[in-house]
Order: sequence, then structure tokens, then C-alpha cells
Amino acid sequence: MAVEHPRGTYSARVDDKGRLKLPADFHKYLTEVGAVKVFVTSFDKRIGKIYPIPVWKEIEMKLEAGNGNGRKGKALLFVANDVGGDAEVDAQGRVLLPAELRRELKVENDQVRLKYYRGGIEFHGSATYEEEKRRAEQEAADALPAFEDDGTL
Repeated sequence: MAVEHPRGTYSARVDDKGRLKLPADFHKYLTEVGAVKVFVTSFDKRIGKIYPIPVWKEIEMKLEAGNGNGRKGKALLFVANDVGGDAEVDAQGRVLLPAELRRELKVENDQVRLKYYRGGIEFHGSATYEEEKRRAEQEAADALPAFEDDGTL
């Protein structure tokens, strides 16, 4: 049976030691997929990503292969490795975020918002989340009629 991933957006906090306390649903999900070790990173230095190691290995292979975009894949991998690092999910569901990543994302001792996205967990600091929320709300207002008209919604 496939493991169900969490749906929706959740709040969490990065403590003064740089640990992100995962909401129970995310901790349960990672436990069920056997992800004790994770890779924590960002590709744009705005949005953080937490990947179970098997998922990260697939991403690494795809970026290294380039799929016709070799230099772009190499650049993304460079940024991800520059600010990222391996981490473990402890028994309380905490993940130590790399110091460089915390500084770049401005999430030190701050509230973050998390959601499941493409095999991993995406997290935003407060300012980035509000910026993304405003952008999405504007785009959603424009997109809603088309999706209602075609029967999707």
C-alpha cells in the first residue's frame, strides 16, 4: 500500500538551535516512508526543501544528467549543495537545518510554513510565504473561471 502524504499547509517553528520541529503529519509521513535521513536544501535560496535520501538521489541523478540542460542542472546542483546538507529526523520529529541555509532563508528562530511537494517537504519563511501567498491568490483569481468552465472544479 502506498503511503499517503500530508495535504495542506502547516505551521512550524525553527528553534534557537536551528532545528525545525516537523508537524506530526510530516513526521508520520517520513517515518512511514522510512526516511530517517534527509537532505535539506534550497535551489533558489528562498524556499527550503527536505527530501528523503532516495528522492534526493533521484534528483541528483537527473540534474547531473542535465536532460538537455546540462549547465543549468549543474548550477542548480551547485546551489543545492552550497546551502544544503544531510540531516536526520530525531525521535521528536526535529530536523537540524544547515546554518548557511537558515541564514539564506531568514528562518532562524522563526515561524515557517510547510507543505508536501513532489516527494519532499517544502518550507517557506514568513516573508517568503506571504509573498508567495499574494502571488498565488492573484493568479488563482485569474485561473478560477477557466477551471470552472472546463469542469475541473
